[in-house]
Amino acid sequence: MLLLIFLTISVVATSASPWIPMDGNNPASYCLSWRLAIETNNVRAWRTVPLQCMRYVEAYMLAGQYDRDVELIVEQVRVYLNDIVLPGDGMDAWILDVDDTCFSNVYYYRLKRYGCDPYDPTGFRTWAMKGESPAIQPVLELFNDLIEIGFKVFLVTGRDEETLRQATVENLHNQGFTGYERLIMRTAENKKQSAATYKTTIRKQMMEEGYRIWGNVGDQWSDIQGEYSGNRTFKIPNPMYFVP
Repeated sequence: MLLLIFLTISVVATSASPWIPMDGNNPASYCLSWRLAIETNNVRAWRTVPLQCMRYVEAYMLAGQYDRDVELIVEQVRVYLNDIVLPGDGMDAWILDVDDTCFSNVYYYRLKRYGCDPYDPTGFRTWAMKGESPAIQPVLELFNDLIEIGFKVFLVTGRDEETLRQATVENLHNQGFTGYERLIMRTAENKKQSAATYKTTIRKQMMEEGYRIWGNVGDQWSDIQGEYSGNRTFKIPNPMYFVP
């Protein structure tokens, strides 16, 4: 009997994940369900990652699954692109968000326990000023292909124009994002708008200028929802934060 108990304990100890404590409720399973719920927008306006999911989010972002998910999404964008025939009048637009779409802030959020800590605007501004966010490689490749195909690529970000334009331009440039049509950032005029309202306003202005928005890619639902969102939208996964 003692030997059986010892073997049972040994199996549990070796099979349990070393980065999520097993408390009887299977946190790994819960965190997988939680991530699915936020990515499908069934859980909305959440402020922080559940503390018990910190290691789960860390593993998701760094151990390869996030990269595979992004690659699959970009593949679907390419499938869509294969069916598009551009008129060639220079008014065919594609929108990309910047943070955690063009480049990744995972190294900053590592310091914030992968989103378990509340959003810190001052801390993020300090990080963004460094201009050290690395490109998300599949999106960079997509960006270059879009330009080669003939799209005018608009980078639309919630970053502040006054304080972060130069750092953002330099970060985009040093990661290979060159040749875009326009980098659009928040100004004093739209500073108090929600991200969804601000980005809808920008898209409306683009269409009033005569642009056709063929595609729109972002990591937040507020990047791609609302009016004038484009012919197709694609969401990059992001379990670290939610922007309304």
